[in-house]
Amino acid sequence: MNIGLVIGKKNSMGVPGKNLRPVLGRPAAEYAFIAGSRADIDRLYVSTDDEAIAAIGARYGAAHIMRPAELATPDALTEDALLHAWDHIRKDLGDTDISTITLLFCNNPAINVDLLNEAIHFLNASDEFDSCFSVAKYDMFSPARARRLESDGEIRPFVDLSLMQNVSSIRDAQGSVYFCDLSIQVMKPVCFDRMDEGQLPFKWQGRRSKAVVTDFGFDIDSEWQFVVIEYWLRSHGFTEHDIPWGSAHAAP
Repeated sequence: MNIGLVIGKKNSMGVPGKNLRPVLGRPAAEYAFIAGSRADIDRLYVSTDDEAIAAIGARYGAAHIMRPAELATPDALTEDALLHAWDHIRKDLGDTDISTITLLFCNNPAINVDLLNEAIHFLNASDEFDSCFSVAKYDMFSPARARRLESDGEIRPFVDLSLMQNVSSIRDAQGSVYFCDLSIQVMKPVCFDRMDEGQLPFKWQGRRSKAVVTDFGFDIDSEWQFVVIEYWLRSHGFTEHDIPWGSAHAAP
């Protein structure tokens, strides 16, 4: 069985109410459920402390897992919320064999369902990888360009540049730089069962992860990102009335 898990909490420090902010006439969180209902996923869950998000999920057939208050604070770790949801899912499904878990974030509408299905099918057929994660090429954000601000306002390198080769003003001098955009995250159960062994900073990624290259995307945490996400949605066939990628398994 391939399952899907949508997660999103009520309060956000970066952009308050971002999960319910309208994007192309829909709450941002709805796009995770749209993707989950159109992908090759057999059962969909949502872990949230927000009844409004849970209500959106119910329209797409998602079973609600009540996220405890202590796992919905600004300091709560995503991996702890995932383990709580995983325990619920395991009990709910009993002895059902789970092949993959697709994780969908309420603040990341930029989910390419075609690529998501490719990731699900790949992982079902592979014994070599624990997960498939999407990455986008952002050479302008090379670690060589990353800086931290000292207390006196001085700009200092964020990483030790002596550890890098060919550091120059050319943005891709060290080779192309890919960032996990967290739009596609498909995992085998081992990623949950052995969460502490996963690679940082996303412990749920497991020990070996296969790249799914996307055009661009990110989980929203700033105002300007809403504009970019709306552009992404329009460029992939979304309008206020149209949804790409065929019919939903559970009609809203």
